[in-house]
Amino acid sequence: MVKRDYYEVLGVPKNATLSDIKKAYRKLAIKYHPDKNPKNKKKAEEKFKEAAEAYEVLSNDNKKQRYDKFGHAGMKGTHTDMNMDDIFTNFGDIFADAFGSGFAGSFNFGKYSRNETIMKGSDLRIRVKLSLEEIATGIEKNIKVIKMKIADGLRFIQCKFCNGTGQKIRIMNTILGKMQTATQCNICNGIGKQIDNIPYGANKYGLIQKEEVVNIKIPAGLTEGIQLKVSGKGNDAPFNGISGDLIILIEELPHSKFKREGSNLHYNLYISFSDAVLGVYKEIPTLNGKARIKIASGTQSGKTLRLKNKGIPKVEGYGIGSLFIHVNVWTPKKMNEEQKQFFEKMRKNENFLPPTNNSGKSFFDYVRDIFS
Repeated sequence: MVKRDYYEVLGVPKNATLSDIKKAYRKLAIKYHPDKNPKNKKKAEEKFKEAAEAYEVLSNDNKKQRYDKFGHAGMKGTHTDMNMDDIFTNFGDIFADAFGSGFAGSFNFGKYSRNETIMKGSDLRIRVKLSLEEIATGIEKNIKVIKMKIADGLRFIQCKFCNGTGQKIRIMNTILGKMQTATQCNICNGIGKQIDNIPYGANKYGLIQKEEVVNIKIPAGLTEGIQLKVSGKGNDAPFNGISGDLIILIEELPHSKFKREGSNLHYNLYISFSDAVLGVYKEIPTLNGKARIKIASGTQSGKTLRLKNKGIPKVEGYGIGSLFIHVNVWTPKKMNEEQKQFFEKMRKNENFLPPTNNSGKSFFDYVRDIFS
């Protein structure tokens, strides 16, 4: 059978706008609706499919350009054998534009799949406290949560009001004839099922409060306030729907030795005046052990040393932060006479006098040195 020109099928010129094409297709779809042609349903269905095929091409810019250039030969391999359900599914919005969304349900071409309503359980939120060591390495924890679960022994039956379809069908008399609309069943809320029995202790949805152990994997480098999501580990949904999610809020416990700043750690090291003058090796703690550092002779109070890769792993997975050691020189509050006499003698010694020409490094110089 020779195919007719698509423009001829819809009765529109080649320069027709998309709006004109939609109107023409809608008009033909209504005209050849099988329910409006009970005496010749087969022929009406063929015309309906022909109009749908033409609309599929002419309403798509790419396909329309190919058709205008090559005709039907350019459409080879682009068509599938659409049945009436396919047409309704793909182009139902065309009719809804004119008659409202309820009209889409009027095209009941035999058996077609409905969009089942699937309920989702509510999300469950918990707070997890982590030490700095746990944050630095990442950790796997088993957490006890109290959640709503489907009660044991709960049974369901098919909804008696919609026969399990989740929809109520309504037939209206219009100027076009009898039109069928489908609305969500207000008894089962579109689920198609009803609860047959409610076990003791369960609520009206058949849910009961239970304790469950959930395994969670916490990656390294998280910061306080960040939220993790474990899909499907929240509260169960009524009618065996989709469980909600478990939302985990991370809380960082304060550390006795370190202060955290992003992926970097800060540590205050106190040394004696003698150590600052003479220099010394010091052992300092790190998150995963200890480190030995050198304090050079003549070190000033406030100097900052940096140990690379001794901080917190970056949550993005790119590198590890640093450990900054802030050197504080401890000034003695009490001295004996011999010590006092020594410092009295040194009071005007040039080695004990601070520079007067601001030749010492500023705070910003130290920062620049640290990151260079």
